[in-house]
Amino acid sequence: MNKIIALKIMFLLLGALLIFHVLIFTEQIPYDKVWAGKLNSVEEMKAFEAFSILINLFMILILSIKYKLLESGKSNKAINILIWVFVVFFALNTVGNMFAKSLIELILGGILTLVSSILCFIIVKKEK
Repeated sequence: MNKIIALKIMFLLLGALLIFHVLIFTEQIPYDKVWAGKLNSVEEMKAFEAFSILINLFMILILSIKYKLLESGKSNKAINILIWVFVVFFALNTVGNMFAKSLIELILGGILTLVSSILCFIIVKKEK
């Protein structure tokens, strides 16, 4: 798989994830079914979800910059370092999803974060 395809899939996944977090934030999805069932109040959920939405927007921004860099044949070390951070973030999130109380979060969340980690790795790995 090439980097452009991996980026396009990541945009799709992050877009869907952004919608998911907005649905939780607006209480269309019950907050007790996410975050491994550890949220205790609406206020706590709002804080966690606001942070998640900001992180998702940040990731979309960084990956958009990477997309433009790839199209122009350029590289940026800072952007690559941030994408390596995403690889680690998604890998750790995959481990965290293994402890979810919800079967959907365990399976779907685990698969999505694992795939995201692999896609970010493809996006940032050096070509030989």
